[in-house]
Amino acid sequence: MSAIERIKALVDGQPIVLFMKGTPQFPMCGFSSRAAEALGRVGASFHAVNVLADPEVRANLPRYSDWPTFPQLFVRGELIGGCDIIVDLFDSGELRRIVEDALKDPT
Repeated sequence: MSAIERIKALVDGQPIVLFMKGTPQFPMCGFSSRAAEALGRVGASFHAVNVLADPEVRANLPRYSDWPTFPQLFVRGELIGGCDIIVDLFDSGELRRIVEDALKDPT
């Protein structure tokens, strides 16, 4: 499976996916730390992908998403954005709504 196929499978396989440097417990950059913290503060259950542990994903995700930086948040297969967007959504209260909608049973 190519890196792009693996990325697509990850994005399609989970309602909320955060591609980040490090892990939520041990973030390896401030942007990733703030993004994971914002998701945690709204009670989001999310799948985190440590791009530092997978160089192929790290190299190919910007091509897949057309977004050059990390972290990258996907909700229901759609790119939401990076740290600044996640924090802005958190500050406005919109992140909580997005997370709650994403975690609802789709049926």
